[in-house]
Amino acid sequence: MKRVELFSCPMDVATTRETVELIGSRIDSRQFTQHVVVNVAKIVHMQRDMVLADSIRACDIINIDGMGVVWAARMLGVDVLERVAGVDLFDDLLAMAAERGFPVFLLGATSEVVQATAVTIGERHLGLIVAGYHHGYFWDDEQSVVEKIRASGARLLFVAITSPKKENFINRWRAQLGVDFVMGVGGTFDVVAGKVRRAPVWMQRYGLEWLYRVIQEPRRMWRRYLTTNMQFAGILLKAMLRTSRGQGD
Repeated sequence: MKRVELFSCPMDVATTRETVELIGSRIDSRQFTQHVVVNVAKIVHMQRDMVLADSIRACDIINIDGMGVVWAARMLGVDVLERVAGVDLFDDLLAMAAERGFPVFLLGATSEVVQATAVTIGERHLGLIVAGYHHGYFWDDEQSVVEKIRASGARLLFVAITSPKKENFINRWRAQLGVDFVMGVGGTFDVVAGKVRRAPVWMQRYGLEWLYRVIQEPRRMWRRYLTTNMQFAGILLKAMLRTSRGQGD
């Protein structure tokens, strides 16, 4: 796994398989791992949100999610073989946890969604130990939720809350969580529970998942993606100009 810095953001160039193997090795050795995936929107937001930027920089593994970032990295001369999609990594880590007997904790989404997710992943990965779960609306008493996670005995924690809340929550409480691995998974629980459909594979391959989201929720999503995509294009153009002048990123 090679770490590079692009757009003022550290990133680890690795495949999904390499990432799972590294995480498993770190859990085996009881080495705490704070994980995050970065995409176009997150890179745009961390340019002006220094708290989010600090939370991302604090992570031990920073995977590249989103084909926009993969393509941009390649344009700047960084050889990225594949994206590490958070939803796929989540499923692969659950398979590993079931195989090795690592208990997991689910945090986020609504009570109905997180409960449905717990049932679904238990059926999908036989032998998986779900040590506990809690909805994502707990901001008036974060301490009690952290204590619940710690008392559960979970080794892996998955946080399905919107950005930047999840990154900042993880970074704020990392020393008190009592887990070996923690990862923000955004809207993954909604997908697993069947509340939200994931884009078809061909759209994923061509980096069009954002368009699929817009098609599903046009009023809410079109302005968000148009804004972040345009801003990222500007960031990439500046990076390419600096590179062409021999100044690096």
